[in-house]
Amino acid sequence: MFKINTKPLWAKNLIILWFGIFMTGIGMSEVMPFLSLFINELGNFTKTALTIYSSLVFAISFLIMAIVSPFWGRLADKKGRKLMLLRASLGMAIVFLLMGFVTNVWQLMFLRALQGAFGGYVSNSNALVAMQTPKEHSGHALSILVTGITAGTLLGPLIGGILASLFTYRISFYITGIIMFLVFILTYKFVHEDFVAPNPNKKETLPKQSFRAVTTNPLIIILFITTMIIQIVNMSINPILSLFVKELGSQNISITLVAGIVAAMPGISTVIAAPLFGKLGDRIGTHKLLTFGFTFGVFIFFATFFVQNIYQLTIFRFLTGLANATLLPSVQTLLTKNTPISNTSLVFSYNQSFQAIGSVFGPLLGALIANFFDYRGIFLFSSIIMLVNLGLFSYYRLNHRLI
Repeated sequence: MFKINTKPLWAKNLIILWFGIFMTGIGMSEVMPFLSLFINELGNFTKTALTIYSSLVFAISFLIMAIVSPFWGRLADKKGRKLMLLRASLGMAIVFLLMGFVTNVWQLMFLRALQGAFGGYVSNSNALVAMQTPKEHSGHALSILVTGITAGTLLGPLIGGILASLFTYRISFYITGIIMFLVFILTYKFVHEDFVAPNPNKKETLPKQSFRAVTTNPLIIILFITTMIIQIVNMSINPILSLFVKELGSQNISITLVAGIVAAMPGISTVIAAPLFGKLGDRIGTHKLLTFGFTFGVFIFFATFFVQNIYQLTIFRFLTGLANATLLPSVQTLLTKNTPISNTSLVFSYNQSFQAIGSVFGPLLGALIANFFDYRGIFLFSSIIMLVNLGLFSYYRLNHRLI
């Protein structure tokens, strides 16, 4: 049990923000097991049309998020990160409640777009923790925070599948909306920030807030690309996972529930392993841990290409989470170590933009590959682009010293 009152301010905020981004991750991903099934109830669609609509509805939220995240990052530097946290949580609560009332696929697509527009909870949580936490604890704190969004995103399908099986698709949205409103209340009551607005009359004190300014270090660009690729490989199969599970055969068990369990496996292993890998990275070097994560991910995705049944798929999705547990905290830690504190909010916002871009291209590329090469081709594609990312990072390491 947490003894919140005895903890320093940054640790208290970390507890609440972890829960907030955990629920944000659930909200973004819980529709995965039943999205295609829910859309199918909203009209009469062919298999190809259903696959495309499912991918578009899922991806549009991340597309809008990629566009607006830098704007919210700049506003956070001017108005404070807590204000952005409140805006994001309340906006998402309203959107989720409205999703329960949609009557056609276009209404659902519009609300998913609004969901992306209200984003920013994760990036501002990362920025707030990075700026408040003492340097000797920052790596571990950010690793813990990363497990929140990772666990939420990857456990979301399980929770969504359970809610849809116990209740209905629409009630799942109502419940998520209520929980996001709880996040808003908890953030308002318990998250504290001593924010001092920059003086607009002292131009020289204001940080340069442009993409070029925050990417003068080429490692930052590589880390942004890495974030995007990680998200592409994670999201490419998820929107159509229920269809792949159905193809493999679910042994007369609810397809929605089985798809939720399979999709949750990476989240379960990530939650278990991420804190351990975070500490290991502090000892042996974050760059070594990142290299191992790439190598392990290439192998696991390639092996998943050959699965023949639900049980094999479940095992390899669990192992995929171990790769995530090494990659995601390592990227966040390297970003923190290589970013000036004056640009922290903007860097994390741009990183979220790249993550959102990965979430856009992942489902779309997954749908395209599935239509040409069937669902298995997605895993082979994931293995190849992970190998490319490993090569890019290794090339940088040959010419620079990393810690």
